[in-house]
Parts: sequence; structure tokens; C-alpha cells
Amino acid sequence: MSSLPLWLLIIIFVAAGAVVWFAGIQLSKTTDVLDSRFHLGSALGGLIVLALATNLPEMAITVSAAISGHVDVAVGNILGGIALQTVVLVALDAFGKRGKGVKPLTYRAASLTLVLEAIVVIAVLSVVVAGSQLPSTLVFLRMAPAGVLIAVLWVVGLFLVRQAGAGLPWHESGNAPASSQHQNGHRNRTSSSHAGAGGGAKMSAGKAGAIFAVSALATLVAGVVLELAGDTASTRLGVSGIIFGATILAVATSLPELSTGLQSIRQGDDNLAVSDIFGGNAFLPVLFLVATVISGKAVLPSANATDIYLTAIGILLTVVYAVGLIFRPTRKIAGMGVDSVTVLALYLVGIAGLFTIAS
Repeated sequence: MSSLPLWLLIIIFVAAGAVVWFAGIQLSKTTDVLDSRFHLGSALGGLIVLALATNLPEMAITVSAAISGHVDVAVGNILGGIALQTVVLVALDAFGKRGKGVKPLTYRAASLTLVLEAIVVIAVLSVVVAGSQLPSTLVFLRMAPAGVLIAVLWVVGLFLVRQAGAGLPWHESGNAPASSQHQNGHRNRTSSSHAGAGGGAKMSAGKAGAIFAVSALATLVAGVVLELAGDTASTRLGVSGIIFGATILAVATSLPELSTGLQSIRQGDDNLAVSDIFGGNAFLPVLFLVATVISGKAVLPSANATDIYLTAIGILLTVVYAVGLIFRPTRKIAGMGVDSVTVLALYLVGIAGLFTIAS
């Protein structure tokens, strides 16, 4: 794309963003159907099915970077968007469901299962920070200890979320009173009826699977195009790669999470919207193991100060939302819950600090 004029790069960037947006809506609709057919439950569906699909562009970029030996690119790609993907919850809170008397997102979606998912994200990102300090020569059988531990934590997290879906020894099985109601192990009827408005309830598992696969492929291809066109355009404009990657490009590659989240909320499934974000943030660092196996080099020690800085911001923002899911604030400021306002403020301050690092 380096030979294309700037105006064409911008058009390609916008067109790819539109494809990602539309594909994300289809992913959410079909995930709702697949969860119902296979009894995954909204939290596990968001943690595995939807999170994997919406992060396909990052997976492709990471594998490509590892094959070419540019492990620093793989690290930046994985860690650069985690904080911004958490901020997607701010947009979902503000625009997902509006109207008089509508409670904030964390009030509606509150459950111990989602708190558990947030804890998994924090645990995984903590290992990322620790692993970045290990020597790059610490590799055995093309695997580094930090990458292996991250993968193990992710799998354990899946198991715990699955167990939580079967029931927790708490009042209402860990679901807060007046929150979005979800029966353990499968979707609720309200969500299915919303999906049915668009044909979801009548859609067969085979058709849903086919649409899901096509939408995932479209997300993958368009996401990679977004990355390539955005990187080339930023170079032409003389914008710092670090700043561009953490802001504009991060926003663009978070479009799948945004579109799927908005669609999930409109289907009446607030839990799936939150779970998609936490699930994606917990899964992305697992790609460090994949990158290490492919490249034969320890990837995490290649993380620079900016990468660790953004990781720390991601941990902080996740903690705020975990607290919000527990305390369930009802007060809204500018159409958002207090926790979302706090997350937005912390992120903006963090990005301002990023300029001082990149300069």
C-alpha cells in the first residue's frame, strides 16, 4: 500500500472500518443464536466465541509479525489496544441503551461471573508486566515461561467461568437483583426474542454458523486492511507510530467490539457486551505464546516502556469496572455511569502521559 496516494488510503481505511462494523453486528446476532443452540451461556459465549472472532485482525497481525521476526511489532499490536478496548465499555454505556430511568451498564450487567472475567484480565496482564522483565534468552522448546503461564491462566479462567455459569454458592447464583437476567447455562428468553426480531430465533444453527464464519473472515480481512492502510497513512502524515497506534488505529481495530457490543445491548444482552471486552482483553496476551513458538524468540522482553505503560492503564481501567460491577452505581453523569466517567477520565490522562513518553 506504500505506493497508493494518501486520499485513496483514507478511503480504504474508512471502507474497511465500515466492513468491520457491519460484520461485527452479524457476529453478535449469530453468537446469540449459537449460544442458545449449544448452551454456552452469555458470559462464556463472549469469552470464547465472540472474543476470538472480534480479535482475528490482531491474531493475523501477530502471526505475520512473528513469521517476519518483528516481535516488537507483535508486542505493540497485542498490548496497544487493550486499554482502548476497555474504553469501548464507556461508549456502550453512553449509547447502548438510552432513555429516562435506564440504569448504567454495570448496574444492568452486574454478576460475579463478569467480575471473575475482570480478575482473569488483571491476572493475565500482571504476568505480562512481570514477563517483560525476564531475560530474552529464557526459552525452552520454543516457549517462554511467561507466555506459557498466560495461556494456562486463560484456560483456567475459561474453566472457572464455565463453572460459574453452572451456578455459584451465592444469593441468586451470583446475579445481582434487577440486573439483566440470564438462566445458568443458556441464554434468556428476552434475549432470544430480541434476536428473533431480526430472524435470530428462527435461524438454524447451520445458517448461524455460516454467517458467523463469513462475518469472522470479513472482520479478519478488513481488520488487516485497517492496520496496513492506517500505518501507511500515519507515516505519510508524519504522525508518531506509537501515538497513532494507541489512538486512531486502536479505535479502528476496536470497531468489532463496539459494533458487537451495541448490537448485544439492543438484543437485551448486556452481559455479552461486557464479556466480549473482558474476553478479548484476556485472550490477546495468549498470542505471546503463539508468537514465541513461531519466531523461536521470547516476545515479552521486547516490550518497550510504552507497551508496559499501556498495559498498566489497561489493568487500572479493568479494576474500575470490576468495582463498578460489584457496587453497581446508579448515578449517571452525561448519560454514563460514574465508573464509565472515571474510566474515560483515567484513559484521557493516560494518553496525555503517553505523549510525554513518545516525545
